[in-house]
Amino acid sequence: MKCVSIDLDGTLLNSLHEISKENVSVLKELQKQGYEVILNTGRAYKDIVKINGIQNMEIPIICLNGSVLYSKTGNLLFETSIPIPVYKEIFSVLQRLGVYVLVYTNHGGFPSTLPPLQRKSNEELAELFSEFRYDHVLNQENLKIYKLIALVQRDQIEKIEEVKKSLINHSKIAMASSFPNNVEITSNEAQKGQALIRYQQIMNVAFEEIFAFGDGGNDLAQFEVATTSVAMGNAPLYVKEKAEIVTKTNDQDGFAYAVRNLLHLIQPQEPSSVR
Repeated sequence: MKCVSIDLDGTLLNSLHEISKENVSVLKELQKQGYEVILNTGRAYKDIVKINGIQNMEIPIICLNGSVLYSKTGNLLFETSIPIPVYKEIFSVLQRLGVYVLVYTNHGGFPSTLPPLQRKSNEELAELFSEFRYDHVLNQENLKIYKLIALVQRDQIEKIEEVKKSLINHSKIAMASSFPNNVEITSNEAQKGQALIRYQQIMNVAFEEIFAFGDGGNDLAQFEVATTSVAMGNAPLYVKEKAEIVTKTNDQDGFAYAVRNLLHLIQPQEPSSVR
């Protein structure tokens, strides 16, 4: 069996965070031809299943950088979380550094997940995070913390390096960035590449080949286990340099273009003739 592992934001989704008809068509063709198509994303499950074009597809989903795995029928296969004492320690560091913090849990995201923030102004973001009381998170029953995101505004990117330096020696966590202005923090058992290996073990399958598509730093972990890695044309240079192939941008249906014209996993479409 061959696997196609695809990131969402900046990869399968365009800059409007939508999936094109062409990309949906290619996903379905890959499934028909027997490929195991897996969505491999930093998003939470509820933010994934809202996407038009994916809602009615039976497809395995790796969420939150490998923290949670779902089968193609939506059954929970695996989850790993950040221990509460570790969360408290990390949260204290992030507060001291003055960054925004998103907390992904089994009760949802606090004060939000990332996708709803993408259209907010700097002023709206500042108000949201300044007003939220994080004590509310720890009051949740049977709490599981899957991921933290340290987030800054675009003109404060230097703080991201401060976050990484402050946490780099912490053995209980893994860090990666999906965008230049964030750091995603998970359990050290949660990475996109580890999740692909874990999925095979749980489902008792072996992938002869893995074609991994991505555009961010959190995709490097899946590039490491892939037999073929594909970076989007909109990816930063350091991601492109780690990939074997660079395709068109996410606004140019770069995923579909690579599948049809660079990898030849399915036949390219013939141009329609005018009659």
